[in-house]
Order: sequence, then C-alpha cells, then structure tokens
Amino acid sequence: MNMRHSSWLLGLCIAIAGAALLSPAAAQAPAPDGEQWVVPRTPEGHPDLQGNWTNSTLTPFERQEGRGPVFTWEEVAELERGDGVCPPNPGTVECGRASREGASNEARLSGNEYNEVYWERGTRIAIINGEPRTSLVTHPANGRVPARTPEAQRLGQERRDFRSQFGQYDHPELRPFAERCILFGSPSGPPMQPVGAYNSNYTIVQTADYVMIMSEMVHDARIIRIGEPGPIAKSVRPYFGNSWGRWEGDALVVETTDISPQQRIRGVPLSEEAVVIERFTRVDEETIVYEFTVDDPTMFTEPWGGEIPINKLHAHLYEYACHEGNYALANVLSGARYQERQTGRN
Repeated sequence: MNMRHSSWLLGLCIAIAGAALLSPAAAQAPAPDGEQWVVPRTPEGHPDLQGNWTNSTLTPFERQEGRGPVFTWEEVAELERGDGVCPPNPGTVECGRASREGASNEARLSGNEYNEVYWERGTRIAIINGEPRTSLVTHPANGRVPARTPEAQRLGQERRDFRSQFGQYDHPELRPFAERCILFGSPSGPPMQPVGAYNSNYTIVQTADYVMIMSEMVHDARIIRIGEPGPIAKSVRPYFGNSWGRWEGDALVVETTDISPQQRIRGVPLSEEAVVIERFTRVDEETIVYEFTVDDPTMFTEPWGGEIPINKLHAHLYEYACHEGNYALANVLSGARYQERQTGRN
C-alpha cells in the first residue's frame, strides 16, 4: 500500500527534524529566559489549537498489572534509551513486531512482513503535570479499561457466532474497515488513541464554528461543531458520532453521542446510551493535554478514561492514498479464491 511509503517518508522527516521535536519530558516547562508563555488565540479569542500534532508515545494505553501510576525517572531514562530503530515500549511492543495494544489493523495483518524502517512507535514516555505516566488510562485507579458488562459479552458472542458461518476471506465486507480504506477509527476517536505502530499524527483546523481533526491514518476527518448540541435521529449513528464543542475557559470540551456501533473502542461497540467527553487544553507552545471519559453503562461496568499529551509535530503529514495503493484487499481475496480452487471448494 502507499501507506507504507507515507510512513517511510514520515520517518525520514521525523529523523531529520528530530532535534526540533520537543520531548514530552520537557513539555509543559516554563518559557526560556523566565518569560511567561502566552497561549496563542484565534480572532474570536479562543486558544489556537491549529497545526500538526502527534500523540505517539512509549506509554502503553493500559497499565501493567502491579504497577503504580508513574515511572521513576531512572525507569524513564532506561525505557527511552533506544537506537532509533527499535525503541522499547514497556509491556506492549517487541522488536520487529507491532504492539499488541493499539497497533494498527494493517500492522496486525502484516505480522512480521514490515521492515523496521516503517515503524514509528514513539520514543518518549507520556508526561502529564510533570508525572511520567505508566498508562494513558488514568481512571479507574488501576489504569485499565474496566470489564465489559454481561450484555456486552452477549453481543460479542452473538457477533462471533454470526461470523463463524463465513470464511475469513469469503467476501470484502468481512475484512476490517482499515483494510478496505473506509476508516481507521482509533486515531480520530472519540476517544483519540495513539495508533501504536506509525502515523499517530493529526492536522487541526479551527474556525469560529467548527474544529476539524484529520488523522493521517486513512485520512479520517472528524468535524466538531461549536455551540449548543443539536439532536439527530436515533436511526442516524455516524462513524465518529454527533460531536459538539464548547469553550470552558481555555479548554475545548467536546461531547459526543450517537457513535456508530461499527466504530469500536478497544474492540467494544458503543451502545445508544454512550457519551464520550473530551477536553483539549493547550498548556504550552508544544503541548495540548487531551483528557477523555467514556461513559457507557450498557457496555462497560463503570466509566473510564485517561490523559494523553498531544505534542507539536515539526514535520509534514503526507497523503495516505489508501485506495490508490490498496493491493492488499484484492490480493487476499484472489488468494482465497485460488486456495478454494486447489481444495475443490466452490
């Protein structure tokens, strides 16, 4: 796919611009020479969130069992010590293989077929309020996504039972959305999560009435309207839901409902009751602190959420060109038909 070339080019740009990239460990620091940093503002007087950003990080989405909420600085130094080719990721990434947590669908499908040049898993631990976090999930207190409800488990089994009547490659509708170049999902959210493998990058464009967040992965574009929430028909559930933003001081607060059940969060489809609350707060020239809460009593046993630093990306985002280079879908389907001919299956 052309996405591989995009990742390679992006990796080169990041390497070239590496000296200019601010480590999250240094993020939220005072301005040089003791100057007080002043948040840039739009003509309407709101904080300016525009530009290119990334939430790539070594910090795992969920916390390892038995760990506390923060790393020691000695642990941070050890974890961030890498050769730039295969950086460590505590508990989630092994060299030469995509993360089991948060890795892209394409990465999962490709297994070990990618050369290391294509990966960009992050090089820094996430720092929030001066704390090197051991997970991006911060509530519940154990830093892990809570258990699914019995109803969620029932629906999951129902889906597995339905799909079991088909072969994995029987028809294109059985293949993941990302493989079909429809959407990638998790980078754009809600909630917005690092991809885990590469291209955890965004462009934000802002006007008085809208905020647009475009993810580099599959060029997903999410439109957030500013103002009083407007209801939509219950039969209409957009992929990214019905998002409305409001300004609370210098924080952009976004409330999203009516998220499509095909837009899964950690593998779980959200119900009609689900509400996702997000907060975007620009804390310095290089950092937006992103906070989120997922509240869906039908699918999860309790509300949960976390905090993620979104850091300035001093590089370009490149056209994903998913459809133009999407040989994977045709190849896996034609390969499956070949296997069927060999085995005599019609």
